[in-house]
Amino acid sequence: MPSEGARTVPRMGAFRWSPFGYRRAEVDREIAGRDARILDLHSELDRQRAAIEEIEGESAALSGMVLEREREIRGLTDRLREANERHDRNIASLEAVTARLEELQQQARGQATRIRMKALREAVEVSRRMQELTDAHPEVAVDEAAEEAEAAPAPEPASIGEELEEILPAPAEPDADGLFAGRVRLEIGPLGDFSQLVGFEDTIGKLGASEISVERFSEGRATLSMHLDHPVELLRELERQSALGFRVRHNAPDNLILDLDEDQGPEHRAA
Repeated sequence: MPSEGARTVPRMGAFRWSPFGYRRAEVDREIAGRDARILDLHSELDRQRAAIEEIEGESAALSGMVLEREREIRGLTDRLREANERHDRNIASLEAVTARLEELQQQARGQATRIRMKALREAVEVSRRMQELTDAHPEVAVDEAAEEAEAAPAPEPASIGEELEEILPAPAEPDADGLFAGRVRLEIGPLGDFSQLVGFEDTIGKLGASEISVERFSEGRATLSMHLDHPVELLRELERQSALGFRVRHNAPDNLILDLDEDQGPEHRAA
């Protein structure tokens, strides 16, 4: 053990003490190893810095891409909003045009019905006057009828049958389920005014009927002729869609007679 007065020198690492201090070779080796480790740490630090710079570069590139995508998304969102607004405007315009066309169609149908009613009234008036003239001068009517019969050639039976087949439409063919298809003649009344007749024509048209015509309108009763292109449950659909309540008086394959309820309100019957 060293004496109490001797100075104690601390040991450093694995250095061994010598009478003149530490061995220089061991110190040099330790210093060289330390310098090597420092160089390794510097190299590792440089590599980490390079990696960090590369990552920062990639992050900057990704940030640029994200910003570009966000700008594209905003642009697409604006274009989509504009397209939706144009679509809504087009839909609104189309609905307005459709409503106007339906209004014009209804007005045209009403005008056509009024023209047909006027023609029917005029035809009835002409027929009445001819009947009055015939009643007043029966001998003239008989002579004219005889002259026309003599002048007209007698048609052959075969040609008459062929002409009737061409002129007369095929009758409707209802089946066991109440379906009608083909030509149907329908009488309905009493109707209060032309608007009820026009509304009833519209209802029939919605059921798939075509070639709708008013053959007769007298004393509030109208006789309509129509062609059903496809089988239709005519009575059931009329009960479901028509605003006019009715009862079935006659139901034949090609002839229906409907009577309007007498207790309908003023919104259905005109005063």
